Amino acid sequence: MKAHRLIIASLTIVATVSLNQQTFAEQIVLDRIAAVVDEGVVMESDLRTQLRAIKARMASQGGEVPPAEVLEQQVLEHLIVQELQMQMAARAGVKIDDAEINQALDEIRRRNGLNDEQFAAQLQSEGLTIADLREDLRKELIVARVQRGAVGNRLDVTQTDIDNFLNSKEGQFWRAPEYHLGHILIAVSSGASDEDVSTALAKANDIREKAISGADFGQLATTYSAGQNALEGGDLGWRKPAQLPGLFAQQLEDAQAGLITEPFRSGAGFHILKVLEQRGGGEQMIEQTKVRHILVQPSVILSSEDARKLLVEVRQKILEGADFAEMAKEHSKDPGSMLSGGDLGWSVPGQFVPEFEQTMQETNIGEISEPFLSQHGWHILRVDDRREQDMSEAVVRNQALNLLRSRRFEEELPIWLQEIRDDAYVDIKVGEVDRDINAGS
Repeated sequence: MKAHRLIIASLTIVATVSLNQQTFAEQIVLDRIAAVVDEGVVMESDLRTQLRAIKARMASQGGEVPPAEVLEQQVLEHLIVQELQMQMAARAGVKIDDAEINQALDEIRRRNGLNDEQFAAQLQSEGLTIADLREDLRKELIVARVQRGAVGNRLDVTQTDIDNFLNSKEGQFWRAPEYHLGHILIAVSSGASDEDVSTALAKANDIREKAISGADFGQLATTYSAGQNALEGGDLGWRKPAQLPGLFAQQLEDAQAGLITEPFRSGAGFHILKVLEQRGGGEQMIEQTKVRHILVQPSVILSSEDARKLLVEVRQKILEGADFAEMAKEHSKDPGSMLSGGDLGWSVPGQFVPEFEQTMQETNIGEISEPFLSQHGWHILRVDDRREQDMSEAVVRNQALNLLRSRRFEEELPIWLQEIRDDAYVDIKVGEVDRDINAGS
């Protein structure tokens, strides 16, 4: 064990205070270590904050809070894996600036229809402040970027893969209904023994029986699941089978609302799905959008905030009569569209990154968006026209490519997370202080 780990592991932050002007002093513990994680630590204060927020949210939703020691273990494991990814981000120089966090905050407010006062009150009810949320968002954005980089390098979708998908039975229900899914994962380490695998399967079967008998599936996920959405009750949102990992999609053939699947195995462990709701089917027509954009990329000499301000000025000039195409030729850094005045032609759903797609969908014909941030930089866009078209072979193949990449990302992410967790040095200290945490939270 490295010497500095011994130092970290024994660290206790204390303050010395004088009482009643007497000469003696006492030590007051301000914070303690919950776990040593490779070159860093998870602090008790972080664990306590997360526990408070989750308990407040579950209470506001009317759910039963799991036993303190069970919830503590779930949250601590989440923080350990998050810390590992934050360390990877630090080594790679990944940073998130205030502009990106502000954009994420605005999106949360917009999605929930809250003004600033209502938003602050909602956070207070969950035991959080704006500063707490900003830090949580910063970590989430950094972790997402690390995951895209690390797991993205493991994805390879070929034209043959697309052909096989489109010709498969699964590809044939491209326009299949959408399912609102709950998910529970009982993790199994890659090096687990047969006995450990059998134990995990027995646990999964027991959880399924509880769900069938009427236990709240979200509560079971929060208590037992090792999935990324466990602390949100295992909620995967609305998905079409073709948007899910192959193993998941196989479980949903002819599925109806209320279905709870038998446990099924992947490289990450045993999964259980519940169909919470079901709706509709696929569209016969798709909406295409004709759009132009201007891209400004932050650099060593141009900060993210300066890039945003530049686009604010460019947008204002266009609103005052400047030609969008000419401004794109002058300012845009997108080599594929700048010479054509920012023209991206007719697009189809799924063609662009999510931030671009969302802004494009929310912008009316003839309007120019406010500056927005994506992984490529800062953009403004103008929607020139919209139309509905029959799905062509090119559109189908493009959507299939995006779906297969998304699916493989979801398949690989829990495996990669399990790998980095298995390879890490982790020394959990929370057993030494959990009684104090439970009493204080």
